[in-house]
Amino acid sequence: MRAMDYSIGELAAETGVKIPTIRYYEGIGLIPAPPRSEGNQRRYDDAALRQLKFIAHARAMGFPMAELKSMLRIAGHADAPCHDIDDLVRTRLDDINQRIERLTALRDELGAMLATPHQGTVATCRVVEVLGDHEHHCAHAH
Repeated sequence: MRAMDYSIGELAAETGVKIPTIRYYEGIGLIPAPPRSEGNQRRYDDAALRQLKFIAHARAMGFPMAELKSMLRIAGHADAPCHDIDDLVRTRLDDINQRIERLTALRDELGAMLATPHQGTVATCRVVEVLGDHEHHCAHAH
């Protein structure tokens, strides 16, 4: 990795974050506005590259913006204990596990809808029957 001096295009290429998103992150204070060259071009350093990679990875893992801001604030204090970030990750993991449970139940119900042989007409179609009467045919809320 070279020191200093990344253009916004190079930063985008290095991180996979689109240029308008980088500008947006600057605008909301997620990353600091960089110095500019004599030609008024943004010039980023290695710290900005590392921070943007952190942000991109956290966003790819589904962290909401509020939690991401908290993580960045905490990460800015290298001597602070790690438990606050652990709590944010634990909350995200709990959310994902709940989502997986809901999606698994949904998958099972859709599979059950298709498991009944489909011979006949729409009038006797199990899928139409189940979708038309959630209370009696579905095992879970959606």
